[in-house]
Amino acid sequence: MSEYSMPSYFQTMPVIGKEVAHFSEENAAQIQEVEQEIHEIREAALEAGKSTEALNESGQWTAMQRIEELVDEGTWCPLNSLYNPQDNDNGSVGIVKGLGRINGKWAVIIASDNKKLAGAWVPGQADALLRGSDTAKRLRIPLVYVLNCSGVKLDEQEKVYPNRRGGGTPFYRNSELNQMGIPVIVGIYGTNPAGGGYHSISPTILIAHEDANMAVGGAGIVGGMNPKGYVDKEAAEALIQAQKNLKTDIPGTVSIHYDETGFFREVYCDEEGVLGGIRKYIDMLPAYDPEFFRVDDPKEPLFDANDLYSIVPFNQKRSYDMYDVMARLLDGSEFMEFKHGYGPEMITGLAKIDGLLVGVVANAQGMLMNYPEYKMATYGSAMGVGGKLYRQGLIKMNEFVTLCARDRIPMLWIQDTTGIDVGNDAERAELLGLGQSLIYSIQSSDLPMMEITLRKGTAAAHYVLGGPQGNDTNAFSIGTATTEIYVMHGETAAAAMYARRLVKDEKAGKDLQPTIDKMNELIEKGDIPAAREIQYKADRIIYKMCEAHGNLYAVMKEILRRMYGLELGGVRAPLPGLIPEDEPIVVEAQKMIENAVAAL
Repeated sequence: MSEYSMPSYFQTMPVIGKEVAHFSEENAAQIQEVEQEIHEIREAALEAGKSTEALNESGQWTAMQRIEELVDEGTWCPLNSLYNPQDNDNGSVGIVKGLGRINGKWAVIIASDNKKLAGAWVPGQADALLRGSDTAKRLRIPLVYVLNCSGVKLDEQEKVYPNRRGGGTPFYRNSELNQMGIPVIVGIYGTNPAGGGYHSISPTILIAHEDANMAVGGAGIVGGMNPKGYVDKEAAEALIQAQKNLKTDIPGTVSIHYDETGFFREVYCDEEGVLGGIRKYIDMLPAYDPEFFRVDDPKEPLFDANDLYSIVPFNQKRSYDMYDVMARLLDGSEFMEFKHGYGPEMITGLAKIDGLLVGVVANAQGMLMNYPEYKMATYGSAMGVGGKLYRQGLIKMNEFVTLCARDRIPMLWIQDTTGIDVGNDAERAELLGLGQSLIYSIQSSDLPMMEITLRKGTAAAHYVLGGPQGNDTNAFSIGTATTEIYVMHGETAAAAMYARRLVKDEKAGKDLQPTIDKMNELIEKGDIPAAREIQYKADRIIYKMCEAHGNLYAVMKEILRRMYGLELGGVRAPLPGLIPEDEPIVVEAQKMIENAVAAL
């Protein structure tokens, strides 16, 4: 290993963290139970659909078999494996996605799950595809498709096709990657009509199996183009004949797209050959040498990562030492802190991971005496709460992001936040503007960022702390078995939802106890299936609002104006406002909210 520049600077960072005094077996068991549940859900989603044996007997490999053959052993890192916003019956969105090394080079890999509807587009798939292209764009690594897409699940086409992040958007995103010099490489298998065909023809290089085809449409589409506007016996017979002809004259086969159009760059007679072709073209790509960017030899943390099962409390109301968490993630448990003591709710500084320099931002935990300063000035005393964002912390993060951007240092965010401070004191301290300024700093940085929601990701703090909404910077986000993401905690939400009802009942002289009982039921019931269903409803509402051109703030403000007459104004640049085309989305999202509230 060669000597690195500035050894007295980056190679002598202070050591943080301490040994675990008492390992909590109970806490570890609670976390591991959730991890096991997550594992079982993932495995069930992978195994759903046609059996592996049946697919192999038909001469096909499964998506996972293809991935295992393609990537270097031990490098596969699945992403969004639980993503299923429309509750598809098979538990997935019809693709398998993740990061992996191919002949030593990292790539984003997306494989059609041919066990399920022959890899058809289903609700939620388009957004999952876009998340993959976002990651490739941010990390500037190849996007590799292992494609086997039978088109759109037609009986749910309205959930797949017509929106801003719908079925056609990935084709444009592939074009964007090509223009940026980021290769999109596809190995294509099976029948790929309509959306499957466009999906396959949009990349840089297309490699095909000899039995593969891609086409604008098949017999089912052609036969269904009936100018009568209805199906009669004549139309049915024409459809039958078209289907019979399909067996003898399949559109878009190798004879067309290799021999005539040249769309297929190479054709192979077996599964391994197609994947070998992908590896060959990956080999041709230039690659950077990480030694160029390293500032030190890679080191293991001084403490065992398994300690995190005890350090991070499963109980969300218990505090812990964030430095102890970081000490089990960072090279040599070393950390060079930026502005220690200022904005104590936030920890910022430089660290090394695999010998590479990174900027780290994390939420401190526990009580903060005589803080924040704007409440001390008003009341003479104050007590802040770790995990909440205050004025100094927001200022410190703005400065730190700017410094990382200046020196092109990628960033790691470790979230465990209860949100941004609220109330008139917070408004006078300009926390709203400082949060917006942090968003502006992140957007302007053009840095690759990774975010971990360790426990809580709450309200606006979730996305100003490097959250997944930052599509231009966030390479990907990671959750844990203790992760909870919500606009409001259940207790706070219950108060917000029922406060007006309590006032009205009191004025009317009604008994308050039924409303109080309902609030406590929401807080304490602990009905996981019911809570999960409520969370799914909330997720679907958020997904719907995110379909608009305007950002989430703009949509929420407009809905609040319509539902409650609250005039909250618009949003400031660089956040986009609403446009006329967003009207149907706002109307639908409002209806979804009203229905969800009515069901409580």
